[in-house]
Amino acid sequence: MRVAENLNAALAALLAREPNLYVLGEDVVDPYGGAFKITRGLSTDFPDRVLSTPISENAITGVAAGLALSGDLAIVEIMFGDFAALAFDQLFNFASKSVSMYGSRLPMRMVVRCPVGGGRGYGPTHSQSPQKHFVGIPGLALYELSPFHDNLAVFEEMFAREEPCVFFEDKVLYTRQMGAVEPPFSVETSGGVARVSLDGPPDCVIIAPGGVAHRALAAMRSLLVEEEITCTLLVPSRLYPFDQPDVFDVDVRAARRVFVVEESTAGGTWGAEVAHLLHRRHWGRLALPVTLIHSLGGVIPTAAHLERAALVNESTIHSTIREALRG
Repeated sequence: MRVAENLNAALAALLAREPNLYVLGEDVVDPYGGAFKITRGLSTDFPDRVLSTPISENAITGVAAGLALSGDLAIVEIMFGDFAALAFDQLFNFASKSVSMYGSRLPMRMVVRCPVGGGRGYGPTHSQSPQKHFVGIPGLALYELSPFHDNLAVFEEMFAREEPCVFFEDKVLYTRQMGAVEPPFSVETSGGVARVSLDGPPDCVIIAPGGVAHRALAAMRSLLVEEEITCTLLVPSRLYPFDQPDVFDVDVRAARRVFVVEESTAGGTWGAEVAHLLHRRHWGRLALPVTLIHSLGGVIPTAAHLERAALVNESTIHSTIREALRG
């Protein structure tokens, strides 16, 4: 099953199970079914609860927050995650605060889905990875789509938090197969974290969210073949709060060298938050400071060869790890 099919099936299952769940977004109804066809078929089966909206990310998110505040469940599809900036006020100043600012905790079961990332030639305004701009907002949880995490379980976890969540979906994942890892690597998922590894202790640990996991895997393979460097890849489903560093303890203690990969530009990032927590927990054990790997600073070009050069890729990850471990 492809990631997009798993995501579509998860939404269908939730709509069938929850009679007060609404899915809102621009052009999400059939026959279009959303820009990436994630909602295809849903409005046919649930015509009163899968609704196309005007082009206003701020308004869509505000309506979803109102539904959640009234006890309903809401999922918003932002057509391109770049435009989540237009919904930032609703998330930052209203939805996240509504959980706790009325004297007692109120359940706010809403999820804002954001297709993000480059690799599709969509240029500077439709290719960004804006996750870092949402990190650290009290009452707002952040998740990222992954080929290693079943989306129904992820949605169930997000709604169970009873607070607004943003779900970042790297567009390049939609056509990939769920859970696919080629030998000699194997994958297991536990505690919300997928672990891709070889037998035996690794030389380093790579922590990467789902959107860059396949690039990290490609680098792991080339590092193994060309340099005999073994890596373990950890792919968390939840980005923030990043409050379970103990899930990484065994691998970090074994490898003592940690690299965090993300597609955003450097500066105030999720990766920096991860490094901060790992430094506090493992500073005396680490052989190197936690190393961050990002895309180049600047706008994302439309031209394919320039876009490839700007975004973090297999070569970037390979060369950074090789230099740190081999000098």
